[in-house]
Amino acid sequence: MGSIGLLLGAFIFQEIFGFEPCTLCIWQRWPHAIIPLVFFFSIVLPHQIWFLSGSLVMIISSLLAGYHVGVEQDWWEGLASCSTSDTGLSTEMILDFSEEISVVMCDEIVWSFLNLSMAGWNTVFSLILASLWILTFRNYQDIKQ
Repeated sequence: MGSIGLLLGAFIFQEIFGFEPCTLCIWQRWPHAIIPLVFFFSIVLPHQIWFLSGSLVMIISSLLAGYHVGVEQDWWEGLASCSTSDTGLSTEMILDFSEEISVVMCDEIVWSFLNLSMAGWNTVFSLILASLWILTFRNYQDIKQ
């Protein structure tokens, strides 16, 4: 349910509030889209592999989100496709280009709450969800023994 809530929140920010996602934002949605499927299989075919898979998917989610936070904070370079780093283009060329198409930059924070960007909040929630999947995995192992 946590991943579904995060996905719904992302779509609400996009569709209702008009915050278009960057490339890294889109990448961060994939793990949350996969989790309901993993959850379904963990119920229908209970096996520790599903709980381990859920843990792994949420760890990947937190790594993607953490990487995005690093790009936003200028700790490291982001993707060339969505960064405002040196592109070799003049300011005039960029302004002309940006009028034609809307390009969302990965290194710009468009919204924050309590000094955390959406990527920051995704990192926090993904780590919490990863912890819950890991606890479930450990509890399942204890029950099976």
